[in-house]
Amino acid sequence: MSHVLITAGPFTFKARLERERTPATCAAFEAAMPFVSKIVHVRWSGEAVWIPLGDLDFGVGFEDATSHPAPGEIILYPGGVSETEILLSYGPTCFASKAGQLAGNPFLTITEGLEQLPELGPMTLWQGAQDIRFEKI
Repeated sequence: MSHVLITAGPFTFKARLERERTPATCAAFEAAMPFVSKIVHVRWSGEAVWIPLGDLDFGVGFEDATSHPAPGEIILYPGGVSETEILLSYGPTCFASKAGQLAGNPFLTITEGLEQLPELGPMTLWQGAQDIRFEKI
């Protein structure tokens, strides 16, 4: 399996697992699928939505971590200075928390449905938390 179907609110996206960049992160997330949660709009990072995961441990460290995911990149912050979280960028983003700038592992890249991202972010900001589901395809 190299692709993932993401349903976020009323939107559907297809994404590619970034196995070459972050093999351990991809394997850990794949083992957790289907993965169901809620997304909320970020507070400090710019144009992105995130899944707060508290002390959930995927058992991975940092791999090719970035603070500036491109629109459509999905990163996993494995925990440490801040809580574990998944972040989906829909525009300019500098990944951060109240503790300062963070970096996360880019493990998924949206390949279909990118044109919907500019609607997902503001909808989440103004209408509140949205359901999100990641499943193997």
